[in-house]
Amino acid sequence: MDNPVFAEIQTHIDSSPVMLFMKGTPMFPQCGFSARVIQILKHADVPYKTVNVLENAEIRDAIKEFSSWPTIPQLYIKGEFIGGCDIVTEMYQSGELQTLLTEKGISHNAAA
Repeated sequence: MDNPVFAEIQTHIDSSPVMLFMKGTPMFPQCGFSARVIQILKHADVPYKTVNVLENAEIRDAIKEFSSWPTIPQLYIKGEFIGGCDIVTEMYQSGELQTLLTEKGISHNAAA
């Protein structure tokens, strides 16, 4: 991986079992899609870390290329790209997200 920004993104992803690249912070999301994913993670009581892409234009631009996904937020679980807001919402509503968290050994509220 010759791209230093990709290396930084990978370091973030490796630093936490659940990593969300978002606009803003969990306390002050700067877009509705980021806010919705945070709500889902909080409701499911999932421990997570975030990267505010608004604080780093290089990461904001590179993450889209890194994941081959055009939008933010982007959720990673155990290093695997899961998707953006729509996919995370659908997976949560269907119970698929909770199943994935269980399979990956990540603590969460399964009843959520």
